[in-house]
Amino acid sequence: MKQHRYEVHVAWTGNQGQGTSGYRSYLRDHEISAPGKPVVLASSDSAFRGDPARYNPEDLLVASLSACHMLAYLHLCAVNSVVVVHYADDAFGLMEQTADGGGFFTEVTLRPAVAISAGSDAGKAASLHEEAHRLCFIANSVKFPVRHQPRITTLGHAAQAAFIHPEIPAEPGDPPPTETAEP
Repeated sequence: MKQHRYEVHVAWTGNQGQGTSGYRSYLRDHEISAPGKPVVLASSDSAFRGDPARYNPEDLLVASLSACHMLAYLHLCAVNSVVVVHYADDAFGLMEQTADGGGFFTEVTLRPAVAISAGSDAGKAASLHEEAHRLCFIANSVKFPVRHQPRITTLGHAAQAAFIHPEIPAEPGDPPPTETAEP
């Protein structure tokens, strides 16, 4: 088995001069960085006195699951002759807070909207989501369910070109996109 190592630096930037002398005396702001990558400005969830304009660890967990699934899915599509021309996911996670102030995620739901080219197999495109889930490193590392509600749309040539080159209008008479939900 091959092992990979990931290193990040997390630095708290919320000391307002009094440190953590009181619950309301400090900000939850922090920066996440890694060599050669841009800094991510983060905080806690606003429900826990965080800055709502910054990403929080819960956002980043849901984003990690979504991104990992997407990357595994795109790989599988490429090696299975399914041509994806657009992919966007509106994922969400549910977390329960315990009486002692702790908490845990109960589930994350991925809702990818995938557009494939006219010559691609929509059934195959839908079925590859399960295989992508099986391959996703992050999904394999969490103890809660990660659900999938993908929508597959097959695009005609002009509609496909509109995704790639939105400045080009669709051709008159081009068939409308067809949509398939995963069974």
